[in-house]
Amino acid sequence: MITLLTDFGLQDIYVGVMKGIIKTINPDIDIIDLTHNIPPQNIIAASFALASAVDFFPDDTIHLAIVDPTVGSDRKIVAIAFEKGYIICPNNGIITGVLNKYQPQQVYELTNSNYWLNHNPSNTFHGRDIFAPMTAYLSKGIGLETLGHNLNQEDLVILDDINPIIKEKEIIGSIQYVDIYGNLITNIPSKMLENKSWYVQEGDNKIFPQSTYSNIKKKELLTLIGSHGYVEIAINQGNAKMILNKEYGDFITVKIE
Repeated sequence: MITLLTDFGLQDIYVGVMKGIIKTINPDIDIIDLTHNIPPQNIIAASFALASAVDFFPDDTIHLAIVDPTVGSDRKIVAIAFEKGYIICPNNGIITGVLNKYQPQQVYELTNSNYWLNHNPSNTFHGRDIFAPMTAYLSKGIGLETLGHNLNQEDLVILDDINPIIKEKEIIGSIQYVDIYGNLITNIPSKMLENKSWYVQEGDNKIFPQSTYSNIKKKELLTLIGSHGYVEIAINQGNAKMILNKEYGDFITVKIE
């Protein structure tokens, strides 16, 4: 099985072309779209989405993740083998969330142009010319050692600004994802708040935790531990991003009572 995660959207042919290449090489493989609506060039959102998804797929699934602001540059294209399967992605930090959960077993740079679509790939569409065919050949059993050469784990680019700051009476986190409902998903995991009394301080507002959205009146603010396992700020049947005027990376403060 192959999953696809990109910031390509669905307006253009990019996703369809990649699927066509994969199916041409391996007609029997199942392809599942995780999402193609990652905000353009947003590596933090891609890292979160990928890490949130990998646990729910069968072992040996290949996850192809492309959010690639520096496509065509000298950034590496890498494949990582881990406990649940494989990830193929640009070496730009997309893998950070997964590596916070799993230790890589193998790391390879994918360099063997015999397994690219052609030997002269486009500088603007590596998804078509390199990522898709490499992923398809891996799904057919071609080994990573054939597709490229070994890298040290230390060569992987890791995002260094996605961990919250822990103080005695507060945790300062940031928004790592905004879902379609405008819910603000922070980088503060539930385990940091176990057996603690807490609330979110947003300006003059104290936003107290609830167990679910409908526990409060329509259009009221709440915070809760969302399905991803992180502190989330929401509005019951409303859009917290719009009402609070928040963006990716904005700070969120949790107070410990």
